[in-house]
Amino acid sequence: MSHPVPDHQYRDGRLGGAAPRHASGAATRLAVLPQLRLWGLWVVVLSAAVLTLGFVATDVHGFSADEFTVDQDLSRHHDGVLTVLAMTLNYVFSPVGAVLVIALCCLFLLVVRKSPVNAIAFGGTAAAGYLSSQFFKAIVERQRPNPALLFDPLAPETGSNSFPSGHVALAVGLAWAFWFLARHTRWSRLAAILGVVVPVVLAWSRLYIGVHYPTDVIASFLAATAAVLLFVGVWNRFQGSVLPRIPLLERFGPVRAGAAPAARH
Repeated sequence: MSHPVPDHQYRDGRLGGAAPRHASGAATRLAVLPQLRLWGLWVVVLSAAVLTLGFVATDVHGFSADEFTVDQDLSRHHDGVLTVLAMTLNYVFSPVGAVLVIALCCLFLLVVRKSPVNAIAFGGTAAAGYLSSQFFKAIVERQRPNPALLFDPLAPETGSNSFPSGHVALAVGLAWAFWFLARHTRWSRLAAILGVVVPVVLAWSRLYIGVHYPTDVIASFLAATAAVLLFVGVWNRFQGSVLPRIPLLERFGPVRAGAAPAARH
């Protein structure tokens, strides 16, 4: 069960006190993120599940070959519209796309919305999801599907690890970040729906293109969620004491819940 900390219980980086009534409340609404009870245990369990799935996929004889039949079947039935969709997602959620998407969202929150706390929380959440894939890739070291065996290879990738999918991990991280930002607003339901639909469609697209196995994309959901839970736990514990010590942030907006924006001369 999730146990979010209500906004009215947070003030000046500590629990307790009344909710801010002015604009800075929106600027620091991500100062405390929803946190699971026993979040550390959940991080360990999800990470262990990812590693177990990865080692089974790489060590069990014939496991990858059986999974590859899904990629081959999709490759035989490529459709023009679906191919355009899959390739568009391939570029948008690529490593370069990941940096651009996260950076643009953070800059919008920082410069336009004057919300350094929200910008850092959003960027940290999204980045944690994506970086989880790189962490587990280095441990599991699973080779990608062989594009030479596909009927219609759309974007052959070789020389990089396959497990888990960085594209899907990024989408899951962004889904959590947008939901954190939209919760308790009129956009929360839309954020929740898109937060499920987009990563699932993206997971399908990775199989459609033929650059990942089914277990790669499944593990991405677990890995990214584990990383987000870890980030949330660390963020809630330390941000209230760390961010106010960075004077540069106050030039953009309030860094303490309930603090008025700095005067500009």
